Amino acid sequence: MAGSLKIALRYSLFALIATAANIGSQDAAERLYRLFCDPGQLHCFGGLGIHSVTASVWVGTAVGLVVKYVLDKKYIFRFKVKGLGHDSRTFALYTLMGLVTTGVFWGFEFGFDYLFQTRTLRYAGGVIGLALGYWMKYHMDKRFVFRQGASECS
Repeated sequence: MAGSLKIALRYSLFALIATAANIGSQDAAERLYRLFCDPGQLHCFGGLGIHSVTASVWVGTAVGLVVKYVLDKKYIFRFKVKGLGHDSRTFALYTLMGLVTTGVFWGFEFGFDYLFQTRTLRYAGGVIGLALGYWMKYHMDKRFVFRQGASECS
């Protein structure tokens, strides 16, 4: 039981780190957008003006995905890869499993954005969605991505 508790605490800490990286990079992307564009400009950054929230969520998702993959692979599952090709395939499978949980995360974040129309509550929705998604993702990754013996693949 002590081993399971350690993993749960470590996983929770890494989920918080990845969540902070996600939300922080979203906020940074939005701030950069506002620094270089007027809110009314539709053609700023190739037309992203009207989609700045969507673009910032994509940025946060990408940053959070990479941070979480590195931490999970090394410290949660202690998964050893055999070269760049194996690591790339493992990351692709990790990303594929994340599509379902990303839907949960985005559903909460965009849902809160639609309902409350404030950045703070949109981020709150994102945090809730990420927490639920990470719980689901741990179980999927344990079963399908970082299986015992899977690191032996070449």
